[in-house]
Amino acid sequence: MSFLVKGSVAFVTGANRGIGRALVEALLARGAAKIYAGARRPDSLASLVAASRGRVVPVRLDVTQPDEVRAAAAQAPDVTLVVNNAGVVAKFGAAFTDASWLDAGRQEYEVNVLGALAVTQAFAPILATNGGGTVANISSVAGLVAFDILTSYSASKAALHSVTQATRRSLKAQGTYVAGIYPGPVDTDMAKAIEMEKATPAQAADAILDGLEAGDEEIFPDPMSRQAGPLFLANPKALERQQLEAAEPVGQ
Repeated sequence: MSFLVKGSVAFVTGANRGIGRALVEALLARGAAKIYAGARRPDSLASLVAASRGRVVPVRLDVTQPDEVRAAAAQAPDVTLVVNNAGVVAKFGAAFTDASWLDAGRQEYEVNVLGALAVTQAFAPILATNGGGTVANISSVAGLVAFDILTSYSASKAALHSVTQATRRSLKAQGTYVAGIYPGPVDTDMAKAIEMEKATPAQAADAILDGLEAGDEEIFPDPMSRQAGPLFLANPKALERQQLEAAEPVGQ
């Protein structure tokens, strides 16, 4: 399976900044017919909407709110691509015994895992009606190998990796192509605490769309993930050992 951007109709969650915003811009540049841009504050999408000449449709969406998820799907019956990009890092760096990891983990799981699952459940019948379509889940390299300064976030992204696999199996019969996307360091607000060279959101977005058009099931959209990803697929334990020896962790 693969996905043709030109003429497609996309729904992107967390579209107001970072990789989500860059994906909306890249979809526009490659000829998508329409992009529904989901954000908790639709006014934050004003500049994107204005520049798109009607091709970007703002949608109020908090992925943790079932009513808003249902309303978003009802507003977008023509969608052929769903990008589950909305995500959160609730805690960065602390002793393993710090109890606040648990609160952070609950928040991250609600957004990063259950939010993506809820959106996909809502749109699966729409994708089936429109020929099968595509689901793209933005996970992280931290979902393939855990980092202690991102303990709860790593766990949530590992869970999203599992959800991605289950989605691929569940929606195979209706012809839905499901891709997991595993960024390493990308220069977004979410990764600002990580001090290392990072890909730009625009570079990551272009690589993601290249991967979807190529039909890749696992997409590694930056230089670091293109090293870590194939190692994970070949030998997960080797990647764990490599990262244990590394000076700093990475993630979306």
